[in-house]
Amino acid sequence: MQITAIVERLGADDFLFVDSGQAIELLSALARAPIGDDQTFLDSWGHLEQDQYMADGGKYRKRRHAVYAIQNPGEPAQRMPYQPHYQTVDYNPLNGGVARYFAPILDDLHQSLTLAALLEFGNRVFSQLSGNHQWHIELHQFRIEARDGQLGKPTPEGVHRDGVDFVIVVMIKRVNIDSGATTIFDLDNNLVGEFMLRETFDMVLVNDRRVYHGVTPITLLDPESEAFRDVLVITFKAPDNV
Repeated sequence: MQITAIVERLGADDFLFVDSGQAIELLSALARAPIGDDQTFLDSWGHLEQDQYMADGGKYRKRRHAVYAIQNPGEPAQRMPYQPHYQTVDYNPLNGGVARYFAPILDDLHQSLTLAALLEFGNRVFSQLSGNHQWHIELHQFRIEARDGQLGKPTPEGVHRDGVDFVIVVMIKRVNIDSGATTIFDLDNNLVGEFMLRETFDMVLVNDRRVYHGVTPITLLDPESEAFRDVLVITFKAPDNV
C-alpha cells in the first residue's frame, strides 16, 4: 500500500488498519533501511515507569512521553524541550484537567531510525490529507499489564477522542493476554470498526476529529507468567489547535 492510497482510504473512512507487513515495507522505504528488527526501538518498552496519574487508582499502566514539532514544510520532526501532557476533562473525564508530568522517553528511542520513519510517515499522510504542514506531535509509550486477577485497561477513560487532529497507534508486543480489541465509533456512537492489533508494527490511523476510538480490557492467559500489551501512540495536532 502506498502513501497516496492510505491518504485516500483514511479520507474516505476516517480510520485505517495497516498490517505489519505493509507498515514495515513503508517504514523501511522511508528510513532507507530495514525496520522490522530494530531492537533499539523495541527494547525501549522494557524501561517504562508507573503512571502516577490514574484517577481510578489502577497500577496496570506504565508509560513514557515526549513532544516533537514540525514547524516548516519538508522538515523532519524536531524533539522539543520536556513538557507535560494535558487534556481537558471533555476529552478525558477520568484523568483530564491536570498537567501530567510523565517520565520522559529515553534517548535510545529518540535516536531510533524506526521512530524517525514513523514521524515522517505520519507527517506525509496527515499533511496530504489535511493540507496542514505544521504539527505539534506527542509520543506516548504504553505498557498495560494484566495481573493479580485484574483487568488491564488500555483506555480506562472509555471510548474517546484525544482532542487532536490525527492519531497513530502502533502495536509493539502482546504477551500472554486475551482481548485488547480496537473499536471505532462514529460521532453518533455507532460501531464502525473492530479489529485486533496483534503483530509488531500492526497499526491503526484515526481521524480524531471525526471518530471515537477505544480498546477493550485485556485479561491474562497463564497466571504464572507476566501479561502485557505494549503500544506506541503518536498524536498530531495543528499548532493553531494546541
